[in-house]
Amino acid sequence: MKSFKLMLLGASLVLCAGCGAQVQKESEKADKNEKNAVIETIMSRRSIRKYQPQAVSRDTMQIILDCGINAPNGQNKQSWEIRVVDNPEFINGISEVYKKENPKVAEDPNFKNMFRNAPTVVFIANDTSYGLSQIDCGLLGENMILSAWSMGIGSCCLGGPTHFMTSNPAAAEYLKKLDIPEGYQLLYCIAFGYPDETPAAKPRNAAKIKFID
Repeated sequence: MKSFKLMLLGASLVLCAGCGAQVQKESEKADKNEKNAVIETIMSRRSIRKYQPQAVSRDTMQIILDCGINAPNGQNKQSWEIRVVDNPEFINGISEVYKKENPKVAEDPNFKNMFRNAPTVVFIANDTSYGLSQIDCGLLGENMILSAWSMGIGSCCLGGPTHFMTSNPAAAEYLKKLDIPEGYQLLYCIAFGYPDETPAAKPRNAAKIKFID
């Protein structure tokens, strides 16, 4: 009987130890998720519309671009073309054209360029022969935005400037300078720079998410 009780005690200790280890494992997992750098970057990212004047170095931009082209894409078609502009002459030149066509923007004393005053702009064009290329280009941009944010660099996706450049004859000179190949169309651009603001998070509607059983 004594040996049987000892066996029961031993089994209980093993069971408790196992439960304790499982609880600790789950706790460590939860703690790890809270400290997960990728999740933190995603949840803290904000669209930046005010930038400091200093440009992002090309070495840093190259890291961001490498992250971009490693985004998932259909059949590995890589159905994008990317142009990086950090030349003030280009940015200021197209902005002057924009101001002439839209005189009211010149009334804003804070207006410096049409890319939210960012010092670096990445233009993204998609392959029109591939029906899912816009999705690929979106994934490309998100990779760049998140990698930039993880290094303290802000960004903002912009559609207005590219629409202006593709629809206004006065901007044709600058569109040509981007050297977009035939069969591709300028889709959108992303402004990059060091943030000069700390915007609060805007609410998200979780009710739009549903699990289907």
